[in-house]
Amino acid sequence: MQFGIFSVGDVTTDPTTGRTPTEGERIKAIMRIALKAEEVGLDVFATGEHHNPPFVPSSPTTMLGYVAAKTERLILSTATTLITTNDPVKIAEDYAMLQHLADGRVDLMMGRGNTGPVYPWFGQDIRQGIPLAIENYALLRRLWREDVVDWEGRFRTPLQGFTSTPRPLDGVPPFVWHGSIRSPEIAEQAAYYGDGFFANNIFWPKEHFMRLIDLYRRRYAHYGHGTPEQAIVGLGGQVFMRKNSQDAIREFRPYFDNAPVYGHGPSLEEFMAETPLTVGSPQQVIDRTLEFREYFGDYQRQLFLMDHAGLPLKTVLEQLDILGEEVVPVLRKEFAIGRPAEVPDAPTHASLVAARDAKNPKEVNA
Repeated sequence: MQFGIFSVGDVTTDPTTGRTPTEGERIKAIMRIALKAEEVGLDVFATGEHHNPPFVPSSPTTMLGYVAAKTERLILSTATTLITTNDPVKIAEDYAMLQHLADGRVDLMMGRGNTGPVYPWFGQDIRQGIPLAIENYALLRRLWREDVVDWEGRFRTPLQGFTSTPRPLDGVPPFVWHGSIRSPEIAEQAAYYGDGFFANNIFWPKEHFMRLIDLYRRRYAHYGHGTPEQAIVGLGGQVFMRKNSQDAIREFRPYFDNAPVYGHGPSLEEFMAETPLTVGSPQQVIDRTLEFREYFGDYQRQLFLMDHAGLPLKTVLEQLDILGEEVVPVLRKEFAIGRPAEVPDAPTHASLVAARDAKNPKEVNA
């Protein structure tokens, strides 16, 4: 399994001090957090994509390119690449370039985002969100897999004899996850292509995500990619830890109560009972995360949201130390116990190249 963190990049006032970081400070803090992820032994850093305040990650490839230059093994991902409002041609070229710069340590998570006004800002109609996601991704796949593309669709100008550059590293495109909080159509899309499905297991009860993941697994098998158990699943999660659970709850409560996304609603205790949010000791986080396998089956990637709601950088770095030193080593060991041999590992560039070469040994020899 791969373990990592993702950031939504919110600029939020610290409710305990009343101070709001500048955009520059927040951007630099996210980069420091990404480097810390490799330092403490995590596998993945992922950034969201937003084009509206109070968020700053409007250019994920710029951010991930910076991280690529300063890391050696960390997989660089997106927590959302807006397949609906980005041009598939630009996605194809930007992420192929990043793939080369990072020596293959790149994958993407396609999503539609959760901010309605973004659509008209980029000349699109939110009512066409699902058709845009389907058509744009179909084009993106062709751009990465065909050297010359002729194409015509509903939402952009036609292409004639077009070649996106650079071509994917080693002729193998980045692995793609399709992220969803609510849409069965996206689970179906991921299954159709044999891509990964990332259930951002944050805001809703587990039963909702159990239904989405079960649909994806069944349709993955239906399309002939393998058994339901071999489908590639990723999960999100939110945690805050201190040695004692009472200290964790006391420290995190003001951040929860004032968070722009979930503040001013259910209590922290109610939210923890109804969603995967875990605020407590490292052992409580371990126990809660291990429960995910009971609900969703063996899966390949676990990402935690750690730097939201105005938490200061110092606190986030402390959280990453706890995660890397006390939590993830135990999770790696426990998730490996009883894991069926047929359940695949999380895809990497090296594994995708090896799988391609195994299917085409004559080409490799040539």
